[in-house]
Amino acid sequence: MANHEKINYLEFPAKDLNKVRAFYEQAFAWQFTEYGDTYLAFNDGIFDGGFYQAEAKSTQQSGGVLVVIYTSDISDTEQKVLAAGGEISTPVFPFPGGKRFHFKDPNGNELAVWTDKD
Repeated sequence: MANHEKINYLEFPAKDLNKVRAFYEQAFAWQFTEYGDTYLAFNDGIFDGGFYQAEAKSTQQSGGVLVVIYTSDISDTEQKVLAAGGEISTPVFPFPGGKRFHFKDPNGNELAVWTDKD
């Protein structure tokens, strides 16, 4: 079975589900399904996950897992993140194999974007 013991779903906390939904729809064109007032499921075109209503946030500093999104145009994606209301927490930096930046969504969850393109 190809999916046996593979990561299948991620969940993030979100204080304000409406703000988080608007951010990810605008920045990354994610699709959402509401499940009551306290849960939003998402699909990014490949992967499924969700946001549950909570005061918490996930950051590297607090020990949270860093979710990394791939892009073929890091400058364009950085501008989309900013235009949607995200905050750049670590500016673009090189690493072996590419470059990336970290951002915080409107709830304060930290994610990263990387590319292997110049």
